[in-house]
Amino acid sequence: MVIDYAAVFQALPGAVALLTPDLVFADANLAWLRQAGRSRDQVVGRYLFDAFPGNPRDPAASGARHLEASLRAVLANREIDMDLQRYDVESAQRPGHWEERYWSSVNAPLFAPDGHIALVIHRVEEVTELLCATSGPDGSRQLEAELFSRMRQLHEVNERLRRAHAREREVALALQRAMLPVPPPIGHHRFAVRYRPSVGSLNVCGDWYDLVQLQDGDKIAVAVGDVVGHGLEAAGIMGQLRSALSATSLVATGPAQALEVLGRYAHCVTGAESTTAVTAFIDFSRHLITYSSAGHPPPVLLHGDGTVELLDRATDPPLDVVFESSPRPEATTAFTDGGTLLLYTDGLIERRYQDIDTGLSQLTDALIRHKELTTPEALADAMMNDLIPAEGVTDDTALVVVSL
Repeated sequence: MVIDYAAVFQALPGAVALLTPDLVFADANLAWLRQAGRSRDQVVGRYLFDAFPGNPRDPAASGARHLEASLRAVLANREIDMDLQRYDVESAQRPGHWEERYWSSVNAPLFAPDGHIALVIHRVEEVTELLCATSGPDGSRQLEAELFSRMRQLHEVNERLRRAHAREREVALALQRAMLPVPPPIGHHRFAVRYRPSVGSLNVCGDWYDLVQLQDGDKIAVAVGDVVGHGLEAAGIMGQLRSALSATSLVATGPAQALEVLGRYAHCVTGAESTTAVTAFIDFSRHLITYSSAGHPPPVLLHGDGTVELLDRATDPPLDVVFESSPRPEATTAFTDGGTLLLYTDGLIERRYQDIDTGLSQLTDALIRHKELTTPEALADAMMNDLIPAEGVTDDTALVVVSL
């Protein structure tokens, strides 16, 4: 059976309007139009606060301001926001006459396949009759006063929580910057690193990158990883694992042994389970890359002739998923001068409602498209700009680009 979702939307018993991120009406169902006393032509395509301005006769009216704050919070935090407010409406039959109206609203983001907010769902329920109900012979509106008092208290609590959330996010971002500095130059080798925190919540500091000069010949170790979890706790775990892998890489016989030792260490770190990581040892003298992955998306090798190779022949489960002594796999591939190696975390390619193979295809296409860029810095910027929407994504992203 084919479902006509347009008809479903119009038949919904609840009053629902759809707003663009610019707060312009994209559509409204029959229940919403009936409740607002407007026709579809009077609202669709119009800016919300042009179609429904605040009451000019009431200087203390705050309904428009509160509603806009709620909608902006949805766009900024990418989360549902609710509000209860007085918002007078100009009568469609009597222009210039404002009717006292009270509304309970729920505003929610509607995400597009690539993760950006395509629309805001604005669901409202008129509660005018309830709030205007009298509770005594003197006609006092005690119920209204009580509800609005609770509403103000809730609004104040929400504002305190938002400010606390913002402060904690700033602390986490500062910690991330301190724990993920740009690596110092490594000989004559050219590379670039990028880190982009998630948006809308405290999902920072779980991803990491690292580059280490190895002691045996002209070799470097390159790694990225992703800790499960969010915020300051994930940042602490990330710092421990990053430092451990950096130290282990200096003495390991190869990337597989480095990840095997890291897995044993992760077994002793609370919260490190299911961390993913990939590390590659680049031997510039022999033109070889040896790599191993613990459940992480595969590195991508852009050869000098413009072909692309996914380094996916040595993948094992994430760290501490299965704690056993069997060695992890590793594989080796050759490269020629003029190639480029990319390591990244899943924030670069994974999107809600999108298969990971689609993200990998978009990554390789972007890499080929920008293959003529001559510096790792320019290529790193191009990849981030192409693959991450302007409004950001809900996961951290780390990226390392190495010229070969």
